[in-house]
Amino acid sequence: MRLWTLHPKYLDPRGLCALWRETLLARQVLLGRTRGYRNHPQLERFRAQPDPPAAVATYLREIHAESLRRGYAFDASKLCNAEPTLMMTETEGQLRYEWNHLLNKLSDRSPSFFNLHRNLDLPEPHPLFRIKAGPVADWERLARERQV
Repeated sequence: MRLWTLHPKYLDPRGLCALWRETLLARQVLLGRTRGYRNHPQLERFRAQPDPPAAVATYLREIHAESLRRGYAFDASKLCNAEPTLMMTETEGQLRYEWNHLLNKLSDRSPSFFNLHRNLDLPEPHPLFRIKAGPVADWERLARERQV
């Protein structure tokens, strides 16, 4: 499960579809409707919010909006009417880490998306996130990434 800090517009079709499914699963986890993934580190920052399901609902709305921009048919009935979360804070270090992680994935599975974005230093964040200075998040399980 990867709930990206970066804007979903940078994801290739496979990545955007996976993000939709994984975010729907995250919502189920946060609502206590599934046993799996309860301790997944990607959920820590959402659990830290005053209303975790509303935070995920806000996150999910932007993924759906990106799907519409691309002409996809993600099921809008999966969106809920929770009050939107205003903003969450994440660090520039986390955004940079995820950007490198995504570029590595794209270089292998979607060269056209890789070539489209490879020269971008830092992507826009998902609109839910306000970026502040700081290192990679404590909850992130750091992997050795090759530099692309």
